[in-house]
Amino acid sequence: MFVPKTPVKAMKTTDIRVRSAALYFLPVQTRMPLKFGSETLTHVTCARVRLRVEDRRGHSAEGWGETPLSVQWVWPSPLPFEERHQGLQRFCLELAQAWPGFAAQGHPLEVGHAFLEEALPELQELFNKDRPQPLPYLAALVCNAAFDQALHDAYGILLQAPVYDTYHAEFLSTDLSHFIEPAPGSGVSFAGRYPADFLVRPQPDHLPAWHLVGGKDPVGWGELTGAEPEDGYPVLLEDWIARDGLKCLKVKLRGDDAGWDYQRLLQVGQLGAGRGVDWLSADFNCTVTEPAYVTEILDRLLCEHPRLFGMLLYVEQPFPYELEAHRLDVHAVAWRKPLFMDESAHDWKLVRLGRQLGWNGVALKTCKTQTGALLSLCWAKAHGMGLMVQDLTNPMLAQLPHLLLAAHAGTLMGVETNSMQFYPEASRLEATLHPGAYQRRGGAVDLSTAVGPGFGYGAAPGVRQLPHPSVVEG
Repeated sequence: MFVPKTPVKAMKTTDIRVRSAALYFLPVQTRMPLKFGSETLTHVTCARVRLRVEDRRGHSAEGWGETPLSVQWVWPSPLPFEERHQGLQRFCLELAQAWPGFAAQGHPLEVGHAFLEEALPELQELFNKDRPQPLPYLAALVCNAAFDQALHDAYGILLQAPVYDTYHAEFLSTDLSHFIEPAPGSGVSFAGRYPADFLVRPQPDHLPAWHLVGGKDPVGWGELTGAEPEDGYPVLLEDWIARDGLKCLKVKLRGDDAGWDYQRLLQVGQLGAGRGVDWLSADFNCTVTEPAYVTEILDRLLCEHPRLFGMLLYVEQPFPYELEAHRLDVHAVAWRKPLFMDESAHDWKLVRLGRQLGWNGVALKTCKTQTGALLSLCWAKAHGMGLMVQDLTNPMLAQLPHLLLAAHAGTLMGVETNSMQFYPEASRLEATLHPGAYQRRGGAVDLSTAVGPGFGYGAAPGVRQLPHPSVVEG
């Protein structure tokens, strides 16, 4: 049993602890390749977790969480893909054994935070012992995300309440000052404040949807190779725009070829502008090493194509995600356009460091844990930083917590959601219950069906035949 060094100061009858865990691996094949930096994703394994929790009165409930183990995104490395893929799965197995033995008890934010602060680093250190290529912390976070989501979902199921209705003093024994600290000299205080103070209520049921234009996605007819799928879904960008009524396009760039990046922005922007698209964002994929690379592209765009510059809503993570090792002053970029941390924003402490370096926005992801996303959300909002909620190409159950986070966060503009581009059939069963969450119509997703206890899955966890669990502990 793992006993936290700093026990959660929890004293409520609704306090929970984990009693058992089950882990399932669900393979998903892409219909189109998705490029991440120098690598390309053609298939992914989703980790699905079922946790059983128990409160102080002996009442119990089960909750579910899921996240794609996106190898190329969480573990960029020259190591062979399969070696990293298996490493992520093995670490998930370690987590499945660790969670039922974790002795912390409290609200899921309190328990999840204690696990992130103490158990996860220890497990990662033990896992990486004698490994020449260690598992990165981002990868450890993503593996843990499904367990953390299941914890929050189970709590809502136990209380028969949406979990977003529980992030306040009635259920939390500690305020935000227990979890996060303000930037020195900011005048911000978290004493007496709770996550509920920073959430949008009531949540919107419809969110503008961002479409991802990947580095390998064909934009014009001349880019077709003949190998594209003939499965009834669009292939060309103009067909996606027409079918889904898209208004927001996120453009994946290379970050090491300024000429290509500029022309790609022009190509996508001009096509979109002529078909009713309102907004663009630029994702440089962590490959840029100098701020001048980005500022020169932005300045050229402003001079030569001011309309497209105006459509560019924000710039996402151009620089290496190891923020502590690459402390670039990025104020010059953020002065031109909002500059959002993504891969760098592992937790609120790195968000604080990013703000010092000039970043003025944060892209939240549920794949970095529900607990961590909520704390980063609160820290960023309290310090005047903009928010977005970005996708990890979330299919199946993973889509609903992702959309709910965006609905409650108060983002700059909607939510990125692209699983319907790259593996739409993967979510066919869940879509029978939540159709609006797995399709984009009129440029938006509809999460009005995601109501009820926990994350509002309803009967969705039971709609598909699961494989035999890879591990059951507790």
